[in-house]
Amino acid sequence: LHTPMYFLLANLSLVDFGLATNTVPKMLVNIQTKSKSISYPCCLAQMYFFHFFGIVDSVLIAVMAYDRFVAICHPLHYTTIMSPRLCGLMAGGPWVFSYFISLTRILLMARLMFCDDRIPHYFCDLTPLLRLSCTDTSVNKTFVLIVAGMVIATPFVCVLASYVRIIVAITQVPSAGGRKKAFSTCSSHLSVVALFYGTTIGVYLCPASVRTAVKEKASAVMYTAVTPMLNPLIYTLR
Repeated sequence: LHTPMYFLLANLSLVDFGLATNTVPKMLVNIQTKSKSISYPCCLAQMYFFHFFGIVDSVLIAVMAYDRFVAICHPLHYTTIMSPRLCGLMAGGPWVFSYFISLTRILLMARLMFCDDRIPHYFCDLTPLLRLSCTDTSVNKTFVLIVAGMVIATPFVCVLASYVRIIVAITQVPSAGGRKKAFSTCSSHLSVVALFYGTTIGVYLCPASVRTAVKEKASAVMYTAVTPMLNPLIYTLR
């Protein structure tokens, strides 16, 4: 676990555990008991922890892309660049950043009044709740776009930039076996990137005109249940 990649994987595992246990147990209880109610404080708590773990997850995936970039493009300087201090900052920073962003979101949500108590979703997510509000939600929507740009679009662009550099480096490897070995270290991470960012971008950054409640719920299942379930399989089977 002192190796940077496995240190980051340990953090990712903890985040995935929190993300899945925040929504899936309540969903299973609702299915079993045929009851779909949740109190307002519990709803806000569920929303807080969902966004807290989701933001950490998104930024950690970008950090792991940077780790793979350094390992492949600068192998001789890998241990120097990815020092324990830098690894600690890159792994701990997202937790601190996510705490303040998620808390701000909940404080902005707590000031709203709601016209309806039926949430068209299987957990308390931000966008379905904003649609139920009777009060002005312009501040909330602006904050959602700003945060989505910071924690979804920016990490996604960083991941793409890292893998462009990685692919360029791989193509310069003289032997076919060397190219295959280099790409195999990234294939598992690319699978997670495609699943996670593809669905979150569709929910939080696509125009409201192309989103439906069914599409949002299907996408949410992918990043709240399917991705955390696949991560251990992807990384261990590799």
